[in-house]
Amino acid sequence: MVQKRDSLSGPTRRRVLAAGAAAAGGALLGGAAPAAAQSGADFDGWFDDVPNYDGVVDRTGQSEVTVEVGVENGDGPYGFGPAAVRVDPGTTVVWEWNGQGGSHNVIAENDPYSYESELVAEAGHTFSHTFEEEGISKYFCQPHRALGMKGAIVVGGGGGGGGSGSVSEPDFDGWFDDVPNYSSTVDERGQSEVSVEVGVENGDGPYGFGPASIRVDPGTTVVWEWSGQGGSHNVIAENGPYSYESELVAEAGHTFSHTFEEEGVSKYFCQPHRALGMKGAVVVGDVSGGGSSGGGGGGEDSGGSAGESGGSSFVPADFNGWFALLFGGTIAMAVAGVLGNEAYIAYRDHASAEEAYVRDRPVESVEEDAEVELGEEYDPVGTAALVVGYFVLISALWVFMYFVEYIGGPTITG
Repeated sequence: MVQKRDSLSGPTRRRVLAAGAAAAGGALLGGAAPAAAQSGADFDGWFDDVPNYDGVVDRTGQSEVTVEVGVENGDGPYGFGPAAVRVDPGTTVVWEWNGQGGSHNVIAENDPYSYESELVAEAGHTFSHTFEEEGISKYFCQPHRALGMKGAIVVGGGGGGGGSGSVSEPDFDGWFDDVPNYSSTVDERGQSEVSVEVGVENGDGPYGFGPASIRVDPGTTVVWEWSGQGGSHNVIAENGPYSYESELVAEAGHTFSHTFEEEGVSKYFCQPHRALGMKGAVVVGDVSGGGSSGGGGGGEDSGGSAGESGGSSFVPADFNGWFALLFGGTIAMAVAGVLGNEAYIAYRDHASAEEAYVRDRPVESVEEDAEVELGEEYDPVGTAALVVGYFVLISALWVFMYFVEYIGGPTITG
């Protein structure tokens, strides 16, 4: 059964870190056992020339699985990500084009699996196929097969990712309620290093982590890799004792890593785009409930700066945060100054009127009403305070409009 689709509603696309790319030739040709053998799948050398292949990623338990078309693979965007996945019989695999590397297609290599997509270069194009029977389906991109653009779907058998059995979804206490690209926790157990993409599509723009939630073994290093989309992002731990924080970066290819040593649930977010649902979670071990216990190991930023505790601190960690704090504080002070000055003038006039009434009212006559003159005196202090308050308010509004015009882009200030 072959079907083509224009939209994708399944799990978000992701890019698998090619951790063994630099040593691929030596590892594949040397004495070390390939990852395929470790996972119980025999590919007969199919992945010998595929740099981004790093074992079979377990996607069992999902009704729909996404494979990205055009990921980095050696010398360019000529790969499938992940290169090999394991699914249950009846699962639909959706290939999604990212627009990199020119025109690609997806063609089955072996019977009885038969499917072939059209040759397309457009980003966002999708092609899907449902795998009903157990077995191994190898496939390739015809124009770039010689560059190692090959993949495989392992249907049935379980345990391709090296996980230790199925575990129920943790209770995130509403953490993902405003995260459109969250579908479920992706099982990445059995790997020493796991990649999460920073800046994937998430509702109205590239303000998400992909996958949004992953499960790893204790001792696994999670590497966040920036896609270069959506402006500047960072990664900040929401809850202790997991403590890590990256710098705010927009550059594509930047990475930040943290090793999770103990079991628990670590929630994290991007500070500038938290309001847009840019949040994620790392589930460490066989945790099936919410919250976190245990701590993380030494976080390490590839850019050279280790993170401090992210927490839910009120102290800004970037320019946008400080700007919002200073602007809001200035507006609040200006408004407080104007209102305070008005209250002071009203109180002074009332006190003057009361004093004049008591002073000027004739004692002998109660029939004649005293004439009271209000606000006849000029008060230089009150007038000056009022002028300064209005000037500060106008200046703050001008600064705000300047930053809105020249900075642009969604931030916590707009």
